[in-house]
Amino acid sequence: MVMHKEATIREPLVLGHKTFHEVTEDVCKPIEGKAPKTWYILFAIAAIIGVYGVGCILYLLGTGIGTWGLNKTINWAWDITNFVWWVGIGHAGTLISAVLLLFRQKWRMAINRSAEAMTIFAVFMAGMFPLIHMGRIWVAYWVMPLPNQFGSLWPNFNSPLLWDVFAISTYLSVSLVFWYIGLIPDFATIRDRAKKPLAKKMYGMLSFGWSGRAKQWSRFEMVSLVLAGLATPLVFSVHSIVSFDFATSVIPGWHTTIFPPYFVAGAVFSGFAMVQTLMLVMRKAYNLEAYIHTKHIEYMNIVIMATGSIVGVAYLTELFVSWYSGVEYEAYAFINRATGPYWWAYWAMMTCNVVSPQLMWFKKLRTSLTFTFIIAIVVNIGMWFERFVIIGTTLHRDYLPSSWSMFYPTHIDIGIFVGTIGLFFVFFLLFTRYFPVLALNEVKTILKSSGQSYKDGDAKTPAFSVEEQHLADVKMKAKSSATPAKEDIEKKTGSAENTELNALVASLGAVTPEQKDDLKELAGLGPVVESKMNEIGIYTFAQIARIDTESELTVLTAYLGTAGNKAKLVAWKLEAVEILKNDNK
Repeated sequence: MVMHKEATIREPLVLGHKTFHEVTEDVCKPIEGKAPKTWYILFAIAAIIGVYGVGCILYLLGTGIGTWGLNKTINWAWDITNFVWWVGIGHAGTLISAVLLLFRQKWRMAINRSAEAMTIFAVFMAGMFPLIHMGRIWVAYWVMPLPNQFGSLWPNFNSPLLWDVFAISTYLSVSLVFWYIGLIPDFATIRDRAKKPLAKKMYGMLSFGWSGRAKQWSRFEMVSLVLAGLATPLVFSVHSIVSFDFATSVIPGWHTTIFPPYFVAGAVFSGFAMVQTLMLVMRKAYNLEAYIHTKHIEYMNIVIMATGSIVGVAYLTELFVSWYSGVEYEAYAFINRATGPYWWAYWAMMTCNVVSPQLMWFKKLRTSLTFTFIIAIVVNIGMWFERFVIIGTTLHRDYLPSSWSMFYPTHIDIGIFVGTIGLFFVFFLLFTRYFPVLALNEVKTILKSSGQSYKDGDAKTPAFSVEEQHLADVKMKAKSSATPAKEDIEKKTGSAENTELNALVASLGAVTPEQKDDLKELAGLGPVVESKMNEIGIYTFAQIARIDTESELTVLTAYLGTAGNKAKLVAWKLEAVEILKNDNK
């Protein structure tokens, strides 16, 4: 079988010497093993918050939406803000799954499963708000275009509420099918490994009798591509429809054609930030550092930086258009946002959404896990403020100063919003406990082209053919024979130079070739330098990070010759320290 050979300059997407079996073991371990105490603690906290939110919703339905902080002037506030915020978070899953699948981006395979799950749960939360905003949820079916046998045709197709119903239901159904289809092969893997009869039966039902035959895989690929083709327009259409809730009105600050693309960019922006937040915690909790590593984080940060820049341009365009239009009401709407009573919300939005993503231009920052986690939370806070600024600050001062008023959320407003966050994490924690968080069968498809051991040529796994395995074995033998042991180096000469070199390597710690890191990840360290370092026994970032004294730098510089100098060695040492720090986090 001819496999696609990937350039060695590309960083591997699966770190370590992973076999196909080890991929299965790593992904299935959280499902088959006992949940850690941390999982139970987090689940209990999320469940308590979720139950409180459900209690607030039940109180709202029993009492009426007068329990919200709405008034005569502000009849939309936290409920619509939260609705748009949750829909935005749900966009990253479809983008990662559908758009990146169509573009054949391999890095999506480590994060698509969890991103798709996040989409489903976020849309669940978003869908609650239009329903409870109706006030009388027991007649919610009136928004559906039922046959006239049920009575008169109730839907008002001019109502943004109805548009939201169609947008959310379509988005949820396609995303749910796409997510579930991708899970079927993985459910079959868990079914075949299950030891308990109940688990075997449940995963057997979920896998729909998947056997892994070539015809099934062919149909799986075809269905995935068709669903990706259907889902891709949804990324743009759903949030465009949500933006029409505002853009089709005649209220200054809303009545603008920039809203659809601006809302779509903002949705992808906030969605990727939430994916980063969840991925960084999950990779550490489930020891998935080999599959979700710095390169994946960097790629997602680049998307956040790009969409954040688009959102920033949209903000500036809005300000320009409000001035250029010559409409005093339009100009005042934006002046009021920046200098009015809610100025703090506007400037929080600008700082979080425009300034913070620009820090991603620096590679050291966009590859830092701690910095990424902080920025991801900051972006989600900023995007919530953006929705509140659009809604709250636009409505609280209308055409008549006599009717101006302020919005203050009640405990029910806050309780419902916090409750949806709790419910979201309840769903996500259950997902991580009983569903595979990585698309394990898809990850296996890139192991031979993007796995670290195959790119290095020292794979320990059975290859697709005897010839391939033979070539891998020959390469391994050549490598091991080209890498002399410490005793061999000492026997070569008794020169002072070799003695110093032996002492240096001994001080850095003994490491076997099997523990080798890809030293080419260090900026400016090419295959020639890596080979020379390996020859004397330097294989890992940890060893490079231990190079300390001036004398050690001098010895190593003399050994490398023209291939390296002290400045380069210091830079490599600092970069190795940073990589180890990020891996530990």
